[in-house]
Amino acid sequence: GFLAVNRSKRSFAVNFGTKKGVNLFFSLVKTADIVVEQFRPGVIDKMGIGYENARKIKKDIIYVSVTGYGQNGPYAMQAGHDINYIGYSGILSSTGKKETGHVIPGAQIADVAGGAYMTIIACLSALWAKEKTRRGQQVDVSMLDAILPLITLQMAHYQATGILPEPGQAALSGGLACYGTYRCADGKYIALGILEEKFWKNFCKMLDRREWEGKQFVLGEEADKLRQEIVSLFLTKNREEWIAFSRNYDVCLTPVLGIDELEKDLHLRARDMIIEQKHPVCGKIKGFGVPLKFSGTPATPGMPAPSLGSDTQAILKELGYSKSDIKIFQEEGVILLPEKSKKSKS
Repeated sequence: GFLAVNRSKRSFAVNFGTKKGVNLFFSLVKTADIVVEQFRPGVIDKMGIGYENARKIKKDIIYVSVTGYGQNGPYAMQAGHDINYIGYSGILSSTGKKETGHVIPGAQIADVAGGAYMTIIACLSALWAKEKTRRGQQVDVSMLDAILPLITLQMAHYQATGILPEPGQAALSGGLACYGTYRCADGKYIALGILEEKFWKNFCKMLDRREWEGKQFVLGEEADKLRQEIVSLFLTKNREEWIAFSRNYDVCLTPVLGIDELEKDLHLRARDMIIEQKHPVCGKIKGFGVPLKFSGTPATPGMPAPSLGSDTQAILKELGYSKSDIKIFQEEGVILLPEKSKKSKS
């Protein structure tokens, strides 16, 4: 997990429990635009490296504080993980089926969409505000707050109708037969995502089921009956046979790929989304490429994830500290150097 989410970073290991460690941190702050931190509210203030102290060192510094529940409110000091945040958001209660109850999503929604992605938005927004105002600020990123927009449609439907659907009964969460996953003859699955009438007509034509044309958005028992007919039909061919068969009909039918199939997918490979890097300790590592494609400034994957403290010595030198300074820091327990660096110093 560490290798997967810490690519393109440098590792500076410093002991904030020491006065010199705190001073080293502020030496870095002087060179930085943004500090991103993820401690519970008030923790970094007790450590002496909070926003108010940092702005005394650099007036226009930006702090992005990422927590589960935000800097204030009844839950602010509570511990939590992805499942807790989606539990509070209404996402978890909307995911699953009536027969099985709630189902935990396969990906970490709050951690990635609410944490990582929203942090990027916070950084860019604060930098743009700084460009306009010449002032820094602290940005409060709550992962719970950040994922609430993901359930906007379900919230709007409830407010309009007063109807609270059971898990799997909302239109785009399993309630519609035209929008779901179906098992094929080989045990693999396809995803059917037809919402527009033209695609549904194409689907009915492809299967020679003209009698289905007026039933696209049926719900309840009618949807269950239609779904069973579709279930039986998809069980007559293998997944790849269905994908090949549907290719010329312009319907929203795709395979449900397993993680082990991603690196073989021709489209993902054409988009440079499957990459391989060589890690100095762990060897070859496969991961995902850069999802944004820039016409003028193409982005490429950076260096693999660092080991703890692997860049400490280099960063201190960039800050102007001498070899003797670094040696003293290491001996006093102010910094951590990897074994290779220790040996090279002796």
